[in-house]
Amino acid sequence: MAGVILGIDPGLASTGYAVLARDGTRLRGIADGTLKTSPRMEQPERLKILFDGVMAVAHEHELESAAIEAWFVHSAAKSTMGTAEARGAIQVALAQAGLAVTEYTPKSIKQSVAGFGGADKAQVHAMVRRLCGRDCASNHSADAMAVAICHATSAPLRHAIRRAK
Repeated sequence: MAGVILGIDPGLASTGYAVLARDGTRLRGIADGTLKTSPRMEQPERLKILFDGVMAVAHEHELESAAIEAWFVHSAAKSTMGTAEARGAIQVALAQAGLAVTEYTPKSIKQSVAGFGGADKAQVHAMVRRLCGRDCASNHSADAMAVAICHATSAPLRHAIRRAK
């Protein structure tokens, strides 16, 4: 199985993205970055920046699929709403780009990348560097690369499940 995967770590202020190539069991990081918005901007403008940024990344690479970190509820209602709206804008952009999107929980991402669902960020980022062969530009993009790695490494299992149905 070969393919190019877009991983997303969603957030209103900072959304990490990473593009990962998979060829069989080999993984190679192609690109990564962070889409940033300012709290001084109006909310629709912030969401448009995220939408446009994801669309630009999707158009720049020949993507097979996309993966996004699953819903995480913050204790602060305002932060939760912002993340929810950011996820919505991102998911619409991915759908507009014609990509199938799979969600993964933070625990499943850590399990897949570091071998332990309770791994800390340093452990996950060290494994991301080792698995994709590059340093990521930011913590957010390293988290996004972890999402893409999780998606890539779980692809054979997803494929087997689809065939069994």
